Amino acid sequence: MTTRAEFMGRIRAEMAKTRGLFPATPTRRPESPRAAAEAIRRQLAERWPVALERFRREFEQVGGVFYRVPTLAEVPEVVAAIARDRSARRLVSWHPETLGGDLGPALTARGLSPVSMPPGEIANEAERGRLRQLIAAAELGLTGVDLAIAETGTLVLRSGAGRPPSTSLLPPYHVAVFDRVALVESLAQVGVFLELWHADGEAGARGAAISFITGPSRTADIELTLTRGVHGPKEVHAIFVEHAIGG
Repeated sequence: MTTRAEFMGRIRAEMAKTRGLFPATPTRRPESPRAAAEAIRRQLAERWPVALERFRREFEQVGGVFYRVPTLAEVPEVVAAIARDRSARRLVSWHPETLGGDLGPALTARGLSPVSMPPGEIANEAERGRLRQLIAAAELGLTGVDLAIAETGTLVLRSGAGRPPSTSLLPPYHVAVFDRVALVESLAQVGVFLELWHADGEAGARGAAISFITGPSRTADIELTLTRGVHGPKEVHAIFVEHAIGG
């Protein structure tokens, strides 16, 4: 039987093998979040290909599946292929205005059964319940992306009218569509956009939740057996559109 002293000794020995914690300092809040965000956009106008390649590499390392298409018109075929490979048909998506275009007809033509979220806030509780049931029964959830973080391969999604967070959380297969406007290089840059959304009064930016999605949902039990999809999608697919969405 292991004594308490032996147990604590083992912990100390293992901790001694690790490097010390990195120094941490708070980031200074920008005086003008809008100006700081515009500066980031100008910088990325030149180096976005490097940021995209890093995002792809990091995203795939955490279990994501990455695609690249020329325009939004090619997205339905990619989504349909994902659905066919998984024998899936039921799809829920953000409202077309938040996706940059109405993909419903093209998805329907390819054998899917898409349902778009309504554009405004839903006041009727019965209607909210109906939509929750539709989302919970769907096999694919199609969303846009507010930020794609190259440093970690993370997708950042804001909730709001026409874009409930459940669209990306309940279906087993999450498909996210974004263009270079969503790309940022680091978590430090994300902080600037969080300030912009909530401190600089950007119209329509406030949402009840902001989701940071780094790969599929993973859960491990006490024996460290890893399972995907217990508390969220078991697959996350990101489709990068080369030409500006909605532009």
